[in-house]
Amino acid sequence: MNVHSKIGYSACPHDCPSTCALDVELLPDGTIGRIHGAKDNLYTAGVVCEKVARYAERQNNPNRLSKPLKRVGPKGSGEYKEISWEAALDEVAEAFLKAEQKHGSETVWPYHYAGTMGLLMRFGINRLAHAKKYSRFHGTICSTIAKSGIEAGTGSSRGPDPREMAKSDLVVIWGTNPVSTQVNVMTHVSRAKKQRGAKLAVVDIYNNATMKQADIAIVLRPGTDGAFACAVMHVLFREGYANWDYLEKYADCPKEFDQHLQGKTPEWASAITGVSVEQIEEFARLVGKTPRTYLRLGYGFTRTRNGAVNMHAASSIATVTGAWAHEGGGAFHTNGAIFGIDMSMIEGSDVIDPATRVLDQSRIGPILTGDSQDLGDGPPVTAMLIQSTNPMVVAPEQTKVAQGFAREDLFLCVHEQIMTETAKMADIVLPATMFLEHDDVYRAGGQQSLVAGPKLLEPYADCRTNHEVLCEIAKRVGAEHPCFEMTPQEILDETLKKSNRGSFDDLVAGRWIDCQPDFETSHFLNGFETPDGKFHFRPDWKGFVVDGLGALGPADDIPEMPDHWPVTNEADETHPFRLATSPSKGFLNSSFNETPGSLKREGKPHIMIHPEDAGALEIADEDKIIMGNEQGKVRVHARVFEGVQRGVVICEGLFPNDKFEDGKGINILTSADQVAPLGGAAFHDTHVWIKSA
Repeated sequence: MNVHSKIGYSACPHDCPSTCALDVELLPDGTIGRIHGAKDNLYTAGVVCEKVARYAERQNNPNRLSKPLKRVGPKGSGEYKEISWEAALDEVAEAFLKAEQKHGSETVWPYHYAGTMGLLMRFGINRLAHAKKYSRFHGTICSTIAKSGIEAGTGSSRGPDPREMAKSDLVVIWGTNPVSTQVNVMTHVSRAKKQRGAKLAVVDIYNNATMKQADIAIVLRPGTDGAFACAVMHVLFREGYANWDYLEKYADCPKEFDQHLQGKTPEWASAITGVSVEQIEEFARLVGKTPRTYLRLGYGFTRTRNGAVNMHAASSIATVTGAWAHEGGGAFHTNGAIFGIDMSMIEGSDVIDPATRVLDQSRIGPILTGDSQDLGDGPPVTAMLIQSTNPMVVAPEQTKVAQGFAREDLFLCVHEQIMTETAKMADIVLPATMFLEHDDVYRAGGQQSLVAGPKLLEPYADCRTNHEVLCEIAKRVGAEHPCFEMTPQEILDETLKKSNRGSFDDLVAGRWIDCQPDFETSHFLNGFETPDGKFHFRPDWKGFVVDGLGALGPADDIPEMPDHWPVTNEADETHPFRLATSPSKGFLNSSFNETPGSLKREGKPHIMIHPEDAGALEIADEDKIIMGNEQGKVRVHARVFEGVQRGVVICEGLFPNDKFEDGKGINILTSADQVAPLGGAAFHDTHVWIKSA
């Protein structure tokens, strides 16, 4: 540490469940040095991922946007000239007003996501949409499928204290790779292993960095988690491991569920999953013999067309064994529901017109290319403001996304920190602050802390906050709401007070609030948050509603109880491989894929392919290959890898599009099909063909 530096306290703003409390080295020249995890936060425990540890690469990046820009060349050319903030904001407002005058207010679509997880800077854009009756935003790229699946059984997005992993005798990490993407999970797993002799089981679709540390490793075919879970529960019932006292008190229909599972044998599941009967039974018996089994359920295994069903099935295991009743036991996906934050001021929910159209984030390609399924009777989208996301890389059906952004009749303003692929398609580009340059509050999905993120640095160059930009646009387009006249500190202070979480100053002084409910509440010992207080093996899938929407995707066909739901994009004669686009260690979605350290670590895009598949295709390690399907094709390099089943290929990390030989990223191949029951993107559910380049 620099002898003249001091430490500032903040929270990681990025799209990761850990939401680490941070100690930031502030240098005398107004820049930052290293970032460390806060040692006295019981979840962060002094640990932070290597991306954030070297955040100075990003914060001090010489390629940061510094001035407002106006496009002077063709769309996508990257040809811009600097203009003043006043001129830039005037152009944005004029374009929005003209679009509204021609097509009505729903022609404008404010679009955002989790480039920052700060409550104000992320969600404040919805206030503009609501105040002006612009098209509203249904956020589906990340969590919608998983949230539906966990709530199907428990009725709520919360669970046992994640710090209890350290008190478990068996931790099951299912469909997530925390060694690479959520390192704090492994802190608590390591404690359990060292202090209790706990076992680690990992269930995933390839032998990733987390699986390499496992005592029991289960490699499934993509989209078959429901079958695996059902066979495990079949064994639990068959061999007397089901906790009938718990089931009779806390489950809706345990006897019927037992009957339902009679045919879901390990032999049945083995044919579907590719996992041996012996492995299924070994795993089931270990779970059955270990009351303190903590199922840590990730997002990855839900990003398939049957993902919500798979999540529900996996969480049902803890109910069959009664693991919920034990410290260090139960099933945990997210703690999103514990914070109780009143978002009404931030989002302007008091001015929502429920008749206003809601558009699905993951369907941006079809929406911008005029799909009537999405637009309904409403107008085309002809004007957009994008904050905190990069859909030209992260959204599915990239061919349509690129076609949509290339439309000459679409006005696009992008407020961004660097010149992303999406920013290069914009008519106006506005420079945005990074998290240390503004005030905000962060709630953690993967832990229990509500964390303060106070402003520690002055904004870089001529950058402005998301809130400032929204207020200036609101003033120019006639959007009225009291929060457009308030400072970030004022809004955050009132929001916290309305939420019974004290004041913003109190939060900054204390750094974070531990919001974990008591043991009985966390473990649903007072009943689950369903109408009858029971865990539902038979959920009301058709009753799911969010953002005024319900029954997106083929909800009528969802199995009545946990099962294998065969609706995935299966391999066929033309497309003999299943592709999953998994996260990498160096990138976080498309964040960090511009920093030197992360680019050096990740190198170039590869697909991991089984040696026998590579041999049959006469492909060697590092060979160039072409991979494609009905939606397009990409050129990548092969990495021969034994840690997948035959017929499965993995591409780790969202690389910049220009790192692919044709300038086309991996999401050229993924589908924007809506996943039941509430939508979502099936990023890990894609069939492809492969050949040598």
